[in-house]
Amino acid sequence: MSATCSTVKMSDKNGNLDFIGQEATQWSDVPKEPIKYAPKKETIMLVGGLTILQDKLIETALESIGENFVALPNPDFASFQTGKAYGNRGQCNPTYFTVGNLVKYLQTLRDEKGLSAEEIVQKYVFVTAGGCGPCRFGMYITEYKKALRDAGFDGFRITSFEHDKGIFQKSDEESLLNLSPKFFITLIKAVLIGDVMNLLGYKMRPYELEVGATDKAMEECRLLVSAAFTNKKNLTKTLWNCRKILEKVELNRLQPKAKVLVMGEFWAAMTEGDGNYNLHRFLEAEGAECIPQPIMNRLMLSIWEAERKLHKKEELTVETDKKVDFSSVKSRLLIKLAKSAVKVHFSMYAKALGLHDYEIPNMEKLAALSEEYYTLDCEGGEGHLEVAHLIESVKDNLSHLTISVKPFGCMPSSAVSDGVQSLVTSRFPEANFLAIETSGEGAANFYSRVQMALFKAKQSAKEEFEMFDMPTNIPEKAHNYLYQPHNFQAGSAAKLLKSFSS
Repeated sequence: MSATCSTVKMSDKNGNLDFIGQEATQWSDVPKEPIKYAPKKETIMLVGGLTILQDKLIETALESIGENFVALPNPDFASFQTGKAYGNRGQCNPTYFTVGNLVKYLQTLRDEKGLSAEEIVQKYVFVTAGGCGPCRFGMYITEYKKALRDAGFDGFRITSFEHDKGIFQKSDEESLLNLSPKFFITLIKAVLIGDVMNLLGYKMRPYELEVGATDKAMEECRLLVSAAFTNKKNLTKTLWNCRKILEKVELNRLQPKAKVLVMGEFWAAMTEGDGNYNLHRFLEAEGAECIPQPIMNRLMLSIWEAERKLHKKEELTVETDKKVDFSSVKSRLLIKLAKSAVKVHFSMYAKALGLHDYEIPNMEKLAALSEEYYTLDCEGGEGHLEVAHLIESVKDNLSHLTISVKPFGCMPSSAVSDGVQSLVTSRFPEANFLAIETSGEGAANFYSRVQMALFKAKQSAKEEFEMFDMPTNIPEKAHNYLYQPHNFQAGSAAKLLKSFSS
């Protein structure tokens, strides 16, 4: 034993068994000194973590029903560094970025806006989704509190709602959040409209003739939708009016571009910034068209999981059970209503804005595709969806490349899904699949691997495009974003040529 090790002494508390026989108590994380918090009406709710567009729409939508919400800025590399400085070691990328982003924002309020740490702790609250799982997601709130305490904001409040408990969640007079059905319905409307706008933006931006024209048009549309929320105007009609703005964006859609399906761990695949090395914009700059995963997919997965749990519960009947379990009947009805509401509102908003060719994911079909490879009872992360999306992409020819992006060491995605994907790709050798991790650093290696996979995808897109002859007279609708033909071709340009030839 070294001299250093021989000087290490056991703590005097080790081996202390005085706790035996004592009454169990609930552990709580409370500040050292009592804090007089601001009244609920003066409290400012901070929210963030989705796409840039959706965070802004959520801010406006919730303000329209009397909630005082402010959207945080998009997390950047400085947020990651701040999260690492104040967080625990061994956390994943989303933790460092989201925790660091909150701490950085509060530091800005203190150092640049002139608010004291005491004022910030008293007046501000951070709202996030909570839940349980096999990864570090279940510990996020504790991680937030640890980092905030070490950064000088001890006692700062973090409140959450369960991401998988539906619109009827407990709320009382002392709760900071008014978790009413109205709150969740307004929130979901903002999220779904953001999904539709994001999906359409990713379809248009790679083909714009003027760089930045699509982003400018989408920002105009966002302002119109925000005004509709604020003034209680018809959202569907507002989206219809946005068509005039989007039709002014000049496009050249007869360019063969590789279509890339981006999926993976929820936050890493969705975020639009340094959290995934600006993956979507990088792909567009390299000549690709992205298919992002909308938040609606996660909503549909949560509803599907709830329905599956209820079905399994109903199968466990015994003779002493009631003939009719009315609690199950009520739950099944609520699940069906939730599923229908999400589908109807998404379809309505999509048709109004002009997104015609996006199909709402069929969860039963995806479950059937992945069941042979991935147990459906394993709900960690995105569950079986990563496996299902890859198989569906190959079978239905949805893309030229599928990228699964996840934080370094993500247990559900890296350790489980990627392991299963090796079997999937062996059975579907035509699949062009890339699993890639992010760690906050190492962008050069990340981009290099993406470029190698993208090279093959570009070749496939070009070969597919050259299968068809360019018409002598190109129809005017070819470059109108509203014309979105349906056929078995993957590339957008090839789809157009196929539709003209038939």
